[in-house]
Amino acid sequence: MSPSTGESAIAIVAETAADVAAREALLDRAMGPKRRKKSSEKLRRGRRPSEGLAFVARDASGGVAGTVRLWDVTLGEGGPAALLLGPLAVDPSLKSAGIGSALMRQAIAEAARLGHAAILLVGDAPYYGRFDFSAEKTGSLAMPGPYERHRLLALELVEGALDGVEGTLKAAGRKLKAQELNSAA
Repeated sequence: MSPSTGESAIAIVAETAADVAAREALLDRAMGPKRRKKSSEKLRRGRRPSEGLAFVARDASGGVAGTVRLWDVTLGEGGPAALLLGPLAVDPSLKSAGIGSALMRQAIAEAARLGHAAILLVGDAPYYGRFDFSAEKTGSLAMPGPYERHRLLALELVEGALDGVEGTLKAAGRKLKAQELNSAA
């Protein structure tokens, strides 16, 4: 997938280990130092993204221009599996170039292809509504720690996947190995 954005082509590709430093620097520029204190971060800390669901947008020179990752969670105690999307970030100098939308479309399509049933995120409804995310089915769900309830949004990839779900989202999925934890700190 290589949408043309302005004068340079952007390629959405799987994130590699070589992208970690550039991704972290991009997240710091785009979101600032408080990004590590968010409730979503509690669900990501010490974990790897869901298998096959970490993407970067590369600019024409191969640099990281954007990032999105999805994480395995369970919905409540012993509840069904779902994905938590985030963070989605684009280099501030490239905002409004369609990179975030391209990353979102790739992440949603690949999550569906891999058989996941639902994606949740904490974000702005006007932006994520374009991708059919809404707060319609998140009323009985909660994030661990402080968050704004109206910003907890979901997209069902399988119809009815969120029917009757309740409780606090819990981290699931693959844990980081000790050497990865040290380099991520």
